[in-house]
Amino acid sequence: MSPRAIVEKSLERGMDIIALCDHNSAENVGAVMRAGAERGLCVFPGMEVNSVEEVHSLALFETEKQALAMQETIYRHLRGSNRAEIFGDQVVANEFDEVEGFNDRLLIGAVQLKLQEVVNEVHRLGGLSIASHVNKQSFSVIAQLGFIPPDLEFEALEISRHMKREEVAGSLPGAEGYRIVTSSDAHFLEEIGTVWTTFLLESPSLNEVRMALKESSGRRMLEN
Repeated sequence: MSPRAIVEKSLERGMDIIALCDHNSAENVGAVMRAGAERGLCVFPGMEVNSVEEVHSLALFETEKQALAMQETIYRHLRGSNRAEIFGDQVVANEFDEVEGFNDRLLIGAVQLKLQEVVNEVHRLGGLSIASHVNKQSFSVIAQLGFIPPDLEFEALEISRHMKREEVAGSLPGAEGYRIVTSSDAHFLEEIGTVWTTFLLESPSLNEVRMALKESSGRRMLEN
């Protein structure tokens, strides 16, 4: 999925805001943000971090600078090198879809940081921390730990496109009291926009989303 292709497919599917969350890296967020800005699409810079417990969580930021600061922390605690013949090339592209290089780190691996440390760092940098695909049987906080630790200050829990929000109650232990968001978790172009979360916002910004998750000043989540 190249930057321009991501933007065009998102607009085709009627998206107003997307978040780019590559595994353990933010090297492509700037390119997608710039490509989105040209076409009127808001792109949040983000990352999907794989903690030492093999728990995936989303880190969403307002600025590329914040995302790259998170990347610095992640890279310091990421071990191993990519094997392109097994995992494929990890391309770094610009907003014109031109390849500028390749990332040789083992981005599929687990970062040597505990989940609590990951969440704390996201918050320290001013971002939102969301537990990834909590209904999945692997790489989710419930699957890996068996529960959602009450001291983890997630702003929301994400469910995959295979579950509806109304199915969460009684199905996911510990999900009570959390905001539930849905996203496509797209790894291929055709998966973009298959599900989404609708927010009532004054403007497309991460702070507005933060307010909506708290139901503050009239901002809120709407039923899709």
